[in-house]
Amino acid sequence: MSWAPLARAATVGALVVGCLAACGGGPSAEQWTGQVCGALVPWRVTIADLNTRAQQQLSAAHTPTEVRTSLLDLLAGGASASETARVAVAAAGTPDAAGGAAVAARFVASLTGMRDAYARARTDLAALPTGDPPAFYRSVAAVLARLNTEYAASGVDTSKLDAPELRASFDKVDKCR
Repeated sequence: MSWAPLARAATVGALVVGCLAACGGGPSAEQWTGQVCGALVPWRVTIADLNTRAQQQLSAAHTPTEVRTSLLDLLAGGASASETARVAVAAAGTPDAAGGAAVAARFVASLTGMRDAYARARTDLAALPTGDPPAFYRSVAAVLARLNTEYAASGVDTSKLDAPELRASFDKVDKCR
């Protein structure tokens, strides 16, 4: 009688049990919320700083090329900050709460949408010709209007989460206020 099949079955069984134990429960609602807000706070600060810096640069800009350069920096920074936050939120995992998987997925999707909105706006802005200033500025306004629409559509309103435990957690965790 060979013990090899039994040994293999025991090894596979141990791996399955180990995986189930490791994957069984994610962070508590408050731990997850703290990690998510810990990723979103610096993201919001970065976006606000980028906007302030772009406004200062735009007020000093004298040509469409200078305007485009300032806006391209803003948009690249917004995409990068959104991706950094997306990675951190994804790394927070799935909260051990009713509806946790759906909520976690919504947050990751939201940041993905914001990152992509910044990237699309950057690509469109980079392609705009600057030779006709009035046409350039009209096109810039259209690009930024679409960015604002896509950005707003990507947001997650924590007060309307379908997971009461997580919704309450966002109100409790200091990092989220």
